[in-house]
Amino acid sequence: MTQKKSIAVCPGSYDPITRGHVDVIARAAEVFDEVIVAVVNHPVRKGSTLFDLNERIGFIEDAVAGLGNVRAAPFDTLIVDFARSVGAKTIVKGLRAISDFEYETEMNQLNRQQAPDVESLYMMASPQFSFISSSGIKELAIFGGAIEELVTPKVAARLKEELAR
Repeated sequence: MTQKKSIAVCPGSYDPITRGHVDVIARAAEVFDEVIVAVVNHPVRKGSTLFDLNERIGFIEDAVAGLGNVRAAPFDTLIVDFARSVGAKTIVKGLRAISDFEYETEMNQLNRQQAPDVESLYMMASPQFSFISSSGIKELAIFGGAIEELVTPKVAARLKEELAR
């Protein structure tokens, strides 16, 4: 009898991916056989993105290059439908603060109502990343703040280039 492969999805807009995202993805990669970083094409909650879908996926592929069981893929459906389409039974999300918990509780209930067979797993942010958000990093970059330790070198360079305009 062959053991079924465990697959999880880590959904988000990743505009851009941060070291906090990479931390959660890497930790998920130690728990699951395969982790799919699901990049929403057109986020509803956050409006338009600074970087287009292909560039965000490229940033992710660069950031997780050392993780052999992780790949990035776009999605533009309900996350539970995407999870089912790739054979995932688990949605993995990171939690930084109480505000994340409140939002994710609502999303969890909606997802469970749509797909009771898809479970959500929440990982607490590692302390050194608990304050990092994509929007915070973009704001730092706009005003010339130091972002090099918060994102990958490629992301830092592109943020500076994009936001200097």
